[in-house]
This record gives sequence, C-alpha cells and structure tokens, in this order.
Amino acid sequence: MAYLNIKLQSIDANGIEKEYSLVDFSGQEIILYFYPKDNTSGCTQEACDFRDNYNRLTSKATVIGVSPDSIKSHKNFQEKHSLNFILLSDPEHKLAEAFGVWGEKSMYGKKYFGIVRSTFILDKTGKIQKEWRNVKVKGHVDEVLENI
Repeated sequence: MAYLNIKLQSIDANGIEKEYSLVDFSGQEIILYFYPKDNTSGCTQEACDFRDNYNRLTSKATVIGVSPDSIKSHKNFQEKHSLNFILLSDPEHKLAEAFGVWGEKSMYGKKYFGIVRSTFILDKTGKIQKEWRNVKVKGHVDEVLENI
C-alpha cells in the first residue's frame, strides 16, 4: 500500500499550509473522495453533501477530498462553501494515479486527462473496503453512509 506514504499539501483549520499522507490517519477509517475541480457545479454539490453530512460521516470515518487544484484554490473553495474537512492538493496526480482515478475523459468530443470522480472507504490499516468509480453526485453521500 505505497499510496499511504504519498505526501500532499493542504490547509489546516488555521489556514496554514500543511503536508499530509494517508499514513497520518492510521487507526482511523477514511472516506477518500476524488473530484475533478473546485467550484464546478457537480464538485460543489458533492462537497456540500459531504459537509452537510459531516457529523454522521465523521462519527465513523475521516472525510478527505482530493483534486489536482492548488492549495489557494482549495482554500477559496473551503471558505466559500464552509467546507469542514481536509482537501488535499494533488497537482501531479500522484495519489489519483495510485488509486487508478486519473484517466482519459471526453467532453464535447474533446479528449483530455483528468480525475474520474471516485470514492473509497479505507479501513484503519489503509486497505480499501469499498469503492465507487464514475460517481454520480446525486445521492452518493447517502450511499457512502449506508456502506460505512
């Protein structure tokens, strides 16, 4: 599980840049969700759904969002939508590639590479217990809650 040691940047609750790796959360279950871009409609809805269910989720697991956006973008996204969980910046898509969620996509006939919206539940040792790929935002957080 080499992905546990991949270090990524985030902003802590005090607005200070901090480096995290999944190994920092050993002993906790993790809901790790990958999303394409801060402040887009689907990504905002998904983040707000995680925010609105935060207490129900964090009684069982730590919520962590990951996208290739910058720390500055994440900070603005968190402040604008009062997000209450960690967002990791993965501009080199190291963690995304480790989880197999960096892939070819298509929009309006144009092909490009990006994050395939996905969610993983990791157990206390970092082992994947459940995964969803090509996530549809509507109702997804409820599905996660049913499976944690």
